[in-house]
Amino acid sequence: MDAADTAADADTAAEAAALTEEQQKIRRTLRDLLAERTGPEENHAATATPEGYDPELWARLSGALGLAGLALPAQYGGGGHGPAGLALACEETGRALAPSPLLATAVLAAPLIAALGTPAQRAELLPRLVDGSLTCALAVPGGSLALALGLTGDNTAEDWSGGGRAGGIQARAVAGDGDGADGGGSGGGGDGGGWRLYGEAAQVLDGHSADLLLVAAHTGGFARSRTLLFLVREREGGTPGLVRTRRTALDLTRPHATVELRDAEAELLGEEPADVLGALAATGRTAAVMLAAEAVGSAGAALDRAIAGLGPHNRPGHRPAGALQAARSTLADLYVRVGAARSLTYCAAREPGPGPESGPLALAQALEALRATAGEGVRLHGGGSTGEREARLFYQRAASDELLFGPARRLRARAAERTGLFGEVAA
Repeated sequence: MDAADTAADADTAAEAAALTEEQQKIRRTLRDLLAERTGPEENHAATATPEGYDPELWARLSGALGLAGLALPAQYGGGGHGPAGLALACEETGRALAPSPLLATAVLAAPLIAALGTPAQRAELLPRLVDGSLTCALAVPGGSLALALGLTGDNTAEDWSGGGRAGGIQARAVAGDGDGADGGGSGGGGDGGGWRLYGEAAQVLDGHSADLLLVAAHTGGFARSRTLLFLVREREGGTPGLVRTRRTALDLTRPHATVELRDAEAELLGEEPADVLGALAATGRTAAVMLAAEAVGSAGAALDRAIAGLGPHNRPGHRPAGALQAARSTLADLYVRVGAARSLTYCAAREPGPGPESGPLALAQALEALRATAGEGVRLHGGGSTGEREARLFYQRAASDELLFGPARRLRARAAERTGLFGEVAA
């Protein structure tokens, strides 16, 4: 038995001991399906489609396996497994680097609809999210997704949505709807035609293909300045005032788009008053756990491939004994780092309450573990080999996620600020 088999067996045994029988079944089924339908070539072909993922695979993941609804309440058709169940699924999709709308739809959009939507909106939208017939994307202005979700700063302290100035995304009530006094009345968009949005959002994950956009926009004058969330629906033949342009991404499995809104018709999500910024921050802390789970899965797969780089061609006689021992020592350290990141991630997933406080810390730890492990894989394989190219895909995932949701040092700094580690607890 070689080092790869030993590490894999130890990892599998540790995981099995921490999972329930139902969770182990979910993991086995999902891993088998992803092994069948994903891989470097399959993933590349999927990202080249107009959707940016394999629609047939997504239908099986969401419809047959219920991934999109794992964390949603049973009353909407969901599995009711909570964050821990969804984190398990995210770890497996991260392991395969599988392109899918799981992050944008189930991790970012679904919790916001569940938290803020009216009963009618929840009853209409959540069952469609669960069965995979509706995909969603969260659009925030200025490419400030990490700030909007409260991951790298206080989302109540900065006017990231527009603040009444040029830029951002502005929402106004149509004449005759709402109070009209400050450009956005209470509940003015409930009929689906009471609001219009103007502005632009960049780096919108799956924004080019999602059936429904959740758009964060600023409305109101100085006295009632506020950020609200709006629903912009894709219509057959196109939505007037909505232009979506897919952009080149560092990680092709994380497709994103620029969304332009030119007086696009929108519907207010929920009713006023609502704690939209609080809901975004809670969603961000939970999303950090899911992103950490993805990164842990990717890091585990990258570690397996790095260990494989110490195969027969790297045994004594093919590589200096000192270099081989140094590589083994480095991989042992990385094995510990990946295990620590996994433990922290699942501890965060099991935290009670809205938005686990340790989610951003888990994400920082997992991203650093992934970056280090993928980097070692590139170094060990080298020479433009297939192994090196695969390791670079994992490194690109780490770099892309840090650009979108980090960097790790700011995730840690904000988490310390929120928990009062170095002083007063933040909002």
